[in-house]
Amino acid sequence: VFPGVRQAQWLTKTKLVEGLPPAVQGIMDNPALGLQELEERAKHMVSHARLWDTAEVAPRRERYCPMLFENLIHICRLMSGKYPSLSKRMLARNCRIAATWERESILLQVRGLSGILMNSKTPIPPVASKEEILDTKEHVLETFYPIAPTIDLQEVNVYKELNDTGFRDGYPYSHPHTLFFLESANVRTDRFRPDQLRAKMLMFAFGNALAKAKALHGNDPKVLEQPVVVQSIGTDGQLFQFMVFQLNTTDLVSNDGVKNLVWIDSDQNLYERAQCVPEVKKRVVTKPAGISGFQPDTFKKFLALYLHGTV
Repeated sequence: VFPGVRQAQWLTKTKLVEGLPPAVQGIMDNPALGLQELEERAKHMVSHARLWDTAEVAPRRERYCPMLFENLIHICRLMSGKYPSLSKRMLARNCRIAATWERESILLQVRGLSGILMNSKTPIPPVASKEEILDTKEHVLETFYPIAPTIDLQEVNVYKELNDTGFRDGYPYSHPHTLFFLESANVRTDRFRPDQLRAKMLMFAFGNALAKAKALHGNDPKVLEQPVVVQSIGTDGQLFQFMVFQLNTTDLVSNDGVKNLVWIDSDQNLYERAQCVPEVKKRVVTKPAGISGFQPDTFKKFLALYLHGTV
């Protein structure tokens, strides 16, 4: 299997950092925000999506995955009483994105539907300092010789090099904030595997950031004075992937110079299991119905990414 994220790193000229950036971690760890107070509500929302939302014995993933997402977003929106600027956000569905760039001698494009996109009136501030950005010059990108890094990409004839954020000029919520990818297919083989999903999240976060950077600064390749940050969250309704991407440069042709940065927190369960009906053996309930192994930290990460750029 060709490595998903490692390939996406080469295509987007990106250095990977494991875990979430300090700016997001700081939101999670800040007791003044009262995130703990929302934990019980989040657990209740998981039970709603997994156990109570249907008359069926067990809801199917294509139903409970989007329902869980809506429930979590609802909890996030409750914070707008404390932080009014959170109301200056807009969720857009079925957004189309187009971004074109040259890598070595290859013309590349990201095009298509980029999940559910939350836009904001203001951009997320850069999460890496100028020193950290300059340090990326030393980073050596992995190559896949003798395999071409574009081995499994679809080849098409490009008649127009398109860079399009998907929104008209003057749209008030013009800054991409967070992309949400819901892997809600019931059949496992129809869903992206976690590493494939993370690669898709990286490519579309990069595509949205690049299209925005070109809309702001033109098409000339350059190191950006003000980097563009786009976040991404992917889930199958239980397992979550978290990502913060920072576009530092649109000069992507060579492997030299400043690289882009991505922070990835992989494979975080929101809960261990959902027992829709009790398991009974010899008239004794061995496993009661309910949610077990709820992970409050995973919920806090979701909430922290939502709050990032406002708090």
